[in-house]
Amino acid sequence: MSVQGSTAPSVAMSDQVAKKPGFLAALDQSGGSTPGALRLYGVPESAYSGEAEMYKKMHEMRVRIMTAPAFTGEKVIAAILFERTMDGDVNGTPVPTFLWKDRGVVPFLKVDKGLEAEADGVQLMKPIPGLDALLARAAQLGVYGTKMRSVINHASASGIAAIVKQQYELGAQIAEHGLMPILEPEVSIKAPDKAAAETILLAELTKGLDSLPAGRQVVFKLTIPNVTDLYAPLVADRRLERVVALSGGYTREDACKKLALNHGMIASFSRALVEELKFSMSDAEFDAALAKAIDEIFQASTVKS
Repeated sequence: MSVQGSTAPSVAMSDQVAKKPGFLAALDQSGGSTPGALRLYGVPESAYSGEAEMYKKMHEMRVRIMTAPAFTGEKVIAAILFERTMDGDVNGTPVPTFLWKDRGVVPFLKVDKGLEAEADGVQLMKPIPGLDALLARAAQLGVYGTKMRSVINHASASGIAAIVKQQYELGAQIAEHGLMPILEPEVSIKAPDKAAAETILLAELTKGLDSLPAGRQVVFKLTIPNVTDLYAPLVADRRLERVVALSGGYTREDACKKLALNHGMIASFSRALVEELKFSMSDAEFDAALAKAIDEIFQASTVKS
């Protein structure tokens, strides 16, 4: 049973996120990460002046992705949006409506406002002012769920417990608005004790599931673990709608190879999805490059070794 209500779109979205083969596209670079994402796309900072122009360039890139022939619910079952993208449009149609009605892609929204400085081996989320108002607006726009990221840099038992506590507390607030929360306690791929951190994280996440109200589900977005199939118990847990994997700085090739070994996990890649896309490409070149990326990530998400 989902946290969603009984309206037809919510039921259809829930069914797709829970069961359909495919992956989630993370189109949610925001704030400080936007200039870097644009640079990788081939748009230098000299190509725009000020924040408004920067976000306009970013929106144009995302529209180019969302309108590409391969970007459909056949393989991309959902997309995670930045708030400005959610509030934008595609040829006059609000982005969440366009994604679901025209592309068959379930819309999610990134709600966190970035990270605190590292303490106790982790980076908690900064406060999220106005979260209730944002969630209400997202629900009105037809968004199905949300995503929020915090980061684990060391195998600190108390730090990881604090990360998971914050994720679940905010997840409960999000669920009250009828939205599906994606909890993303990322373990840095640079963590010197990554495997140990992941073992602690698994235990804390399981404790949190045990305290969920009856009938409520969440989605986990997790770093691909060092120990293959470490998260298999979560994949099998009915209190989870899905377990998805972040690329975490791996190249698409490496991320896909690692993901393909982990049964039941599907991708929710950001940079690894768009790493070969360039502003200078013709539409045909762009569409072909994106289709290739989508095919590779789809295969890694569905065909397991």
